[in-house]
Parts: sequence; C-alpha cells; structure tokens
Amino acid sequence: MKKAILFIFLLTIVGAIIYNLYPEKKLPANTKIDYIIVKKSDRRLLAYSKFKLVKTYQISLGDSPVGHKEYEGDEKTPEGIYIINAKNPHSGYHKNLGVSYPNSKDVAYAKLLGRPAGGDIKIHGIRNKFGFIGKFQRFSDWTNGCMALTNSEVDELYTTVKIGTKIEIRP
Repeated sequence: MKKAILFIFLLTIVGAIIYNLYPEKKLPANTKIDYIIVKKSDRRLLAYSKFKLVKTYQISLGDSPVGHKEYEGDEKTPEGIYIINAKNPHSGYHKNLGVSYPNSKDVAYAKLLGRPAGGDIKIHGIRNKFGFIGKFQRFSDWTNGCMALTNSEVDELYTTVKIGTKIEIRP
C-alpha cells in the first residue's frame, strides 16, 4: 500500500512539473495584436489580429471576479471597453500592459458610493522573484483586479500590443 501511495505521489509530482514546463504555442512571427477580448467567466484572454483570433490565453483575475469593478479595493476585475494605455517593463509583476480603467462612468459610479474608483488595472505577469510558479498561477484568482498571465505570455503580448489597442472585458 505504501508503495502505491508513493508511486501516485511521484507520478503527480512528475505530471505537475511537465505541465508547468511544457511549452505553449507561440504567436506567429510579426503578429500585431489589435484587439483583445477578456471573458472573465471563462478565465480567457483572446488576442486578435486583423479581426482574426490568433491566440487564447488562460488568465487569473481579481480575488472577487464576479461583477464589474465598483471601487478601489473591491478585488474585482472591471468590465467594459477600455484601451491599453501604458506599458511598463519594470513592473513589480514582471511586465505589464496598463488598462484605461477607470473611465468617467466608473469614476461617477464610485463617487456615488462615496468611494474612490481606483486604478492600476493591468495585464501582468507573476510577481518578481516568483516566476517559477509559471502556469500554476492559473489555479486561482489572486490579483487585486488585474488579469494575470505567465511571464512568457506577458512577454509575448508586451511585444505585440501597441498602446491604444482596444480591450473589451466581458463578464
């Protein structure tokens, strides 16, 4: 019985290592992403080039992902149409692409609630010095409202997405 348990344990460890290290399909060379759709309920980021879906990424979201972000600190990922408005190669989370949240409607709603709207919504990698987590970051929603990818995935998007690219975040 102990040998069977040990065998299953070792098989699980080997499987987890293979899962984390197995390479993902890369974007075709010279691809330029010009539209992004995030489907929160599916935990998917869809990258489009010239109206054609070129890659789907599995993402993690905010700790409380259901519903539109209402105010700073609610742990929700916003919903709506925004743009990529910044790129930061020196982020505390590997690299990031800034999302233009909050818009004027978001600010007005948060003000109605008597709260700040917040900001700093990003598409980012894993916290610096923890990149070894890799694909395991996908197993839970852990951000403060951002959309998280592996470091290699955010590298890929970082080089193919221009500032001004439209991002539609759906429930």
